[in-house]
Amino acid sequence: MNISQIDAIRAFNRFYTRQIGLLSESLHKSAFSLTEARVLFELDARGAQVVGKLAATLDLDPAYLSRILTRFKKAGLITLQTDSKDRRVRVAELTALGRETYGDLQSASRNEVTSLIAPLTEDQRDELTSAMKTIQTLLGSDTGRSDTSLQKPVLIRDHRPGDLGWIVHRQGDLYAREYQWDTRFEGLVADIAAKFLAGHDPKREGCWIAEHDGKPVGSIMLVRESDTVAKLRILFVEPDARGLGIGKHLVDHCIAFAKQAGYREITLWTNANLHAARKIYQKVGFTLINEEPHHSFGHDLIGQNWSLVL
Repeated sequence: MNISQIDAIRAFNRFYTRQIGLLSESLHKSAFSLTEARVLFELDARGAQVVGKLAATLDLDPAYLSRILTRFKKAGLITLQTDSKDRRVRVAELTALGRETYGDLQSASRNEVTSLIAPLTEDQRDELTSAMKTIQTLLGSDTGRSDTSLQKPVLIRDHRPGDLGWIVHRQGDLYAREYQWDTRFEGLVADIAAKFLAGHDPKREGCWIAEHDGKPVGSIMLVRESDTVAKLRILFVEPDARGLGIGKHLVDHCIAFAKQAGYREITLWTNANLHAARKIYQKVGFTLINEEPHHSFGHDLIGQNWSLVL
């Protein structure tokens, strides 16, 4: 490596930290530093964590992390419990307030990035995110971390021509393979896609695709039910991309859009046997409103209506 390459990387680092505000005392004009936000991220993404393991994951001094966690506990953001099998081991976990606080931080981050890239064309945004993925791919393998989602980042983008056809095909195929649902489910997804394409309002409705390692691996849609109520639809993640938090990323993106669009509530309809999706809905704050048995797609199912007040 020559000096010009090193200087180019250092210059990029200075430029990037100025652009996203990492030199500020707080992140996204919040009460949290970048390090504190990383702690919240890990607890949100991975659930309850042994404090010692969390320090190793984030490469933080244990005493420094302990001070952060103490402040979080006093603020009601986390619980700190002693392991029942070893009283020397402490376990940190986000409270409901902690999850809500992290969600607000995520929304603020997305809003700042939205403003940052707003002047760019769609092609320029694709070029930018592609370059960022290249940086993470080239440098990620030597970080010593096994977190695949960091080495191969997830990109959530607006739908493009052909995406709705792909959604219909993949959901029809996957649900037939995994749940033995018949072609009437594929017909339902096709009808949802057709109605969306027939005349959606991009300011109040959207369909988003998750890309991982350069290929589409999931989708989600938000459609208008009324001036104040939106409906979440067609959430799914490809089998080989599950376990990376993509489903939750899609739902978080959908919620952030709904808030910006001025909705006060999001509803959704699902079935009780779709356990992974239900866990995501519960985690982000959806409440089960009612459920009712029905016979659809060749099976006896339990339909469920869920709601999230924004």
